[in-house]
Amino acid sequence: MIKCGTSIHMEKPFVHVLSSHLRNQKCDHCYAERELLSCSGCRYVKYCDKSCQKSAWSYHKNECINLRKLPSGKEVPNTARLLLRLITKLKKGGEQEKGNYDKNKFRFFKDLQSHYSQIKEDNKRMEHAVSLYGVLKGFMEENNLPNFSEFTGIYGRVVVNSFNILDGDMNNLGTGIYLGASTIDHSCEPNAVAVFSGTSITIRTIKDIPEFKWSKVRICYIDSLKSTEERRSALLEQYYFLCDCPRCNSLTKHNVLEASVECQKCFSSISYHKGESKCPSCSWEVPVDFSKVYFEVVNFTNEQHERMNTIAYLDACKVCLSKQKDILHKNSLLYVKTMDLAFEASLQLNKWDDALSLGDQLSDGYRIYYGNTHPVLGLHYMKLGKILLLKNEFEKALETLEKAETIIKITHGTEHEFYRTQLYRLLFEAKSAAYGL
Repeated sequence: MIKCGTSIHMEKPFVHVLSSHLRNQKCDHCYAERELLSCSGCRYVKYCDKSCQKSAWSYHKNECINLRKLPSGKEVPNTARLLLRLITKLKKGGEQEKGNYDKNKFRFFKDLQSHYSQIKEDNKRMEHAVSLYGVLKGFMEENNLPNFSEFTGIYGRVVVNSFNILDGDMNNLGTGIYLGASTIDHSCEPNAVAVFSGTSITIRTIKDIPEFKWSKVRICYIDSLKSTEERRSALLEQYYFLCDCPRCNSLTKHNVLEASVECQKCFSSISYHKGESKCPSCSWEVPVDFSKVYFEVVNFTNEQHERMNTIAYLDACKVCLSKQKDILHKNSLLYVKTMDLAFEASLQLNKWDDALSLGDQLSDGYRIYYGNTHPVLGLHYMKLGKILLLKNEFEKALETLEKAETIIKITHGTEHEFYRTQLYRLLFEAKSAAYGL
């Protein structure tokens, strides 16, 4: 048996690229945030020190020459830089580099599925590929660029197999290709998670696996805070498969609650979208005219969420929540998503009382849709613990941070920098204050 919290795979990226909006804040090689030195050649990328610059030179050397040609202030698309590094590496023998996984198994870059036929039929992806090919044509010597057919195969392997590189706060830092880790299949009810330390990936189990086989390891490719229909659609669009995991194929608690409404008598959930019109707990019947009000609330909320695609507005969220009250069940997906946006907005505005109130209610929703052991839930408890420390509620802060610790010990491990620096410091502060140390 493999116990939950076990690290079963670690790997450095085959290629990676730091997101361009972070290039003045983080080292282009190790992603550390500190005082940085610009590359003396291109002045486009920055490094911690000469050690990082020397380590990066193998993939930055050719890129550096091309970046010098850029007009001042112009950015190179992240995927274009990743493809440039990848093409350069493959030309220099990178196709022989192995990505190990399981026991004695390995794969090469060419073994990654390119989904060539699906990419060719995907107008959106083909438009993107053509655009990137044009960028690279103007950016590197044409004789170093593969023909478009070969490029499309490389492009397909990148967009289908790449990982978003995240920090401990779940912020997206960059994109990487990991040959071994890319063998792991998807499930909306995963038994493992991918976490990162700098650019290195670690796969850790979040459930006990009684009879361990590599082929049975599952991670979730997308955000779990989506409906079954949204998840299946996103996976089909991005990865070209229709998910048939247990959560997508059965009436799990998630599916029952996704579009549930609240019983006006006992406050239980009623799976309204499944055609239920009677509370399963107390037999209260949904009024005949309820449908109109329900869809007005759902449509209004969806419109507001669409407008808040990149920035959450607390006032707009509160209006949505007031309209949802007594209509949507507190654990329905739309209600939880609204709470999620409202919580993040309250943090951005330093409205700690709002954040605590929203965050407490949000915890249950996170547990339902992410599971009891997930980095998002661990981070959530850590945020709540920080706020409680700010408000000098030390005993509550310690209790909340200990909940975070229980989860993060499993998802990240005690040796991860996220645990050793951020969480450990907060725990020490809360214990010192709570016990008067």
